[in-house]
Amino acid sequence: EDLYKAGVIDPTKVAKTALTNAASVASLLLTTEAMIADKPSDDKGGSAPSMGGMGGMGGMGGMGGMM
Repeated sequence: EDLYKAGVIDPTKVAKTALTNAASVASLLLTTEAMIADKPSDDKGGSAPSMGGMGGMGGMGGMGGMM
């Protein structure tokens, strides 16, 4: 098939883009695999959920020396 008639003007750019995208996907898969930390437990405990976070920051009036 004639690549020019198919709309491909620069086949080198097509190959480069395909390789770049493939490397990006491979990197994403490796990073995603590394991000899985632990399996969630099936604990059906009746305790209240955690109230984590950084509560109580308010207006941050106690941040001395920040001026």
